[in-house]
Amino acid sequence: MALRHAVLAALLDEELSGYQLAKAFNVGVANFWHALPQQLYAELTRLEGDGLVTGREVVQDTRPNKRLFQVTDAGLAELERFAAAPAKPSFIRDELLVKVQTADRLDTEAVIAQLMERAAFAAAKVELFTALLGTLRGDRDEEDFLRHGTRIGPYLTCLRGLAFERGNVEWCERSAAVLRARLSARA
Repeated sequence: MALRHAVLAALLDEELSGYQLAKAFNVGVANFWHALPQQLYAELTRLEGDGLVTGREVVQDTRPNKRLFQVTDAGLAELERFAAAPAKPSFIRDELLVKVQTADRLDTEAVIAQLMERAAFAAAKVELFTALLGTLRGDRDEEDFLRHGTRIGPYLTCLRGLAFERGNVEWCERSAAVLRARLSARA
């Protein structure tokens, strides 16, 4: 998947400025694709050049002018092609896992501290995703929303992010506990 597809998907529901797109990425898209704001601005420029999005300038009195972007018909066709192509399997590439791999031979306390930091970060993301899911579904319960909601794609990706971060919390806390127990047994 290229960043372009994640940007096009984020622009499906409404026009967004680059700033709004960056905020949307931090909240809703970051669970499956990470991008820095500079990358997003550069990608918007490329997408506009390729005719996949169109931008319009909005004049503001008290702030600098801004550009709002929306997906074009060509952009929708690109997303259709992308959606129809087979998905590549995902894999984990995480430096914390390499550090845990070394925990028997190197500074175990440092690895435990990093596991607990990651668990805290993941717990904060769990709270964020839980709140976002509530916002997306409104006053409906989840099953009703999943059966009758008009846009469930963002909800389903948010559910995956929630499950991922819950798994991170569980694994980090368990791994830290195992390493602590092994340290205590050696002492």
